[in-house]
Amino acid sequence: MEKRFHMLRPEQIIEQRDKCPVAYIPLGTLEWHGLHNPIGADGLQAEELALRCANQGGVVFPTVYYGESRVNSLLETDPKYQAGICERLSLNKNQFDADRFPYSGIAQIEHYQHHLIHIISEAASYGFDLVVFVIGHYPLIESARSAIILYNQWAYDKEWKRITGLAAADYLLLKDEYTSPGDHAGGWETSHLLASHPETVNLKAAANELQYGIMSTRNPLHATAQFGNEIYDAAVKKITEHVFLCLNNPKPYMGHGIPLI
Repeated sequence: MEKRFHMLRPEQIIEQRDKCPVAYIPLGTLEWHGLHNPIGADGLQAEELALRCANQGGVVFPTVYYGESRVNSLLETDPKYQAGICERLSLNKNQFDADRFPYSGIAQIEHYQHHLIHIISEAASYGFDLVVFVIGHYPLIESARSAIILYNQWAYDKEWKRITGLAAADYLLLKDEYTSPGDHAGGWETSHLLASHPETVNLKAAANELQYGIMSTRNPLHATAQFGNEIYDAAVKKITEHVFLCLNNPKPYMGHGIPLI
């Protein structure tokens, strides 16, 4: 069954919304993930996780790859890695200079939060009761949580029923089940991609002497599709548990100091 909202006809939207009024919003970015993984690794993982959640009910809105700060919390702008990444991408490192972006780092963060608030409102306009941001690029968990809080503050006293919001990142949800959950381009993320998008991974390029810009306790050479499916499914279980708790009893998720998983 098609779960991507933008691929659905009106009668299909109504049918799926009536069954489960949840809109999943995958959040990714474009960022270096080693020579062995695609540049859009974060968004690909977030979308896959959202689709697997939606198989238990709900739909998946288009993945957000753009709009986050391009001068904060990004490997291409990290002084430890920037020169090496630019060399491997055949770029001049000045191309990532902050003054080449028309807005400051803090303005970019604020703009992104505004964009996420707009997306929450857009999902609400289509009649959904719950929006769930599924995080692929880990730093975006803060932006997603902040957007939900700001939306709730704005909508708190409105007469109409407002949409509820949650934000989920697999590495946070699985911290009690796995040692060092999550990583950057290591065995965790590479396993995800082998499970869902194997055509995008080249493990030959993950040879020890080729590895660069990897933050992990797991060597990507040890990545497997089996492990990727295992951790996808473990995260789905955690996320959907929260989703159905929220749907069945939304009040605790809509007050001040709301839980955002």
